Amino acid sequence: MAPPSFPFSEFHDQDLRNMAQTATIHEPAREIPVSADYDVLVVGGGPAGLTSALAAAESGLRVGLLESRSFVGGNMTIGLPVLGFLGQKGNQIIEGLPQKFIDRLKAREAASEHRACPLHMGITLVEPEAVKTVGLEMLTEAGVDVVFYTFVAGVVMDEDGHTIRGVITESKSGRSAVMARVVIDCTGDADVAHRAGVVTEKGNEHGGMQPPTLMFCLSDVDTDKLRMAIANAPKEARTYLTDFIPADYFGQNHQFIVVGLRELMARARQERALDIPNERTIIITGLKKGEAWINMTRVAGTDGTDARSLSNGEIVARRQIDDIVEYLVNYVPGFEKAHFTKTAPFLGIRETRRIVGRYVMNEQDVLGCRHFEDAIAVASYPIDIHRPGDEGCTLIWCGDCYDIPYRSLLPQRVENLIVAGRAISTTHEAMGAIRVMATCMAMGEAAGRAAALAIRQDIRPHEVDIHALRRDLLTHGAYLRGLMGERLTPETEAVAIPG
Repeated sequence: MAPPSFPFSEFHDQDLRNMAQTATIHEPAREIPVSADYDVLVVGGGPAGLTSALAAAESGLRVGLLESRSFVGGNMTIGLPVLGFLGQKGNQIIEGLPQKFIDRLKAREAASEHRACPLHMGITLVEPEAVKTVGLEMLTEAGVDVVFYTFVAGVVMDEDGHTIRGVITESKSGRSAVMARVVIDCTGDADVAHRAGVVTEKGNEHGGMQPPTLMFCLSDVDTDKLRMAIANAPKEARTYLTDFIPADYFGQNHQFIVVGLRELMARARQERALDIPNERTIIITGLKKGEAWINMTRVAGTDGTDARSLSNGEIVARRQIDDIVEYLVNYVPGFEKAHFTKTAPFLGIRETRRIVGRYVMNEQDVLGCRHFEDAIAVASYPIDIHRPGDEGCTLIWCGDCYDIPYRSLLPQRVENLIVAGRAISTTHEAMGAIRVMATCMAMGEAAGRAAALAIRQDIRPHEVDIHALRRDLLTHGAYLRGLMGERLTPETEAVAIPG
């Protein structure tokens, strides 16, 4: 059964926006109780937040994690594969806590191996529901105090106006303050940093942000029929051509991503007048037999930091599903008996705010495979931008790996705050490369370990000795590289930093 459609009035939406902009009320000042006090507070329980909290807790610190939903895992729970564990040369470039999390999933048969992919470098399939369970298990085992159903509504700043001391929360319990010596913003939207007065940017030079997608799942898909239809298609049969992925890849892999089938989509649009807001078919096989997740809804103009815009995005994306399912069932091999089963629990947001930090990572850093003296993670995912102005996508590869500098996790002028995940300090183009989940997990681990070092030494995060942080990461199994691409060890870390 297809999901229901909902009417939406653009005029009504704009009318409500205008009313909200002109009407105000006065909220009296009030005393707010302090509900918790931690050494490290992590806000956001997605891929970066998970590893941030786990890394900080390993030092025996009092660690709290606030999450607005009823589960942890973030975008790992919406049907997407985890991208970024493998580099463009096929080597594994993200290990440490992110790999430990995957290993726990694999123990439940809820994650695949890291599989090489010609388009995405590497894909790791995960079972969304298991992510929620395993993530929470690991956090509670580590002693992290997890609080769900809680939104950050403000921040607590020191009298100097430049040092964060905690956050103001709203929940079913009411309004309260949560205090911490170091706060790690893993919201993906720089919610804490923005409220603390950190300068942020959105989108490209025109403010255009990558459109979000509402993932959905189909069952009873004959994925073998689909992959062999692609693998066995003659070269002249362009119907099955896929973007950058050779046909023999599908003959060798039972679990895969399809990106392309442009001519099938063109036929469906012409013959059935279907409204498909994407130029490519994107199909991701699930871990369960016959399951396929579809990454094809697209709501341009959605602002993931605006509740009404997000609401509109959900409405429009759900409306798009019917035509996409009709296309798949009637035109794509293997989908003849497929049926709709579920949507993801929320829109997959690709881009919102980015902080302006102590270093702004840029496109040249990515494409130039740059080394940084304060590198805390290695990434290799290409610049991948779902263009805000049309239905297309830009993909640019660097050929190898690039570093992510610690300075890009540190805001300017606000102390005791670290940002991890896609909201770090980058340009629009660089964000298109570092936004994938394995990379965010690596950044999260670095943020958690940096916070722990700062607290143990009673210093501020920007004062942490970068050699000590890098050695700590390497000691715990993280991957960092030397100037010749060699894997570093705690003993070789210091001599491998470029001057």
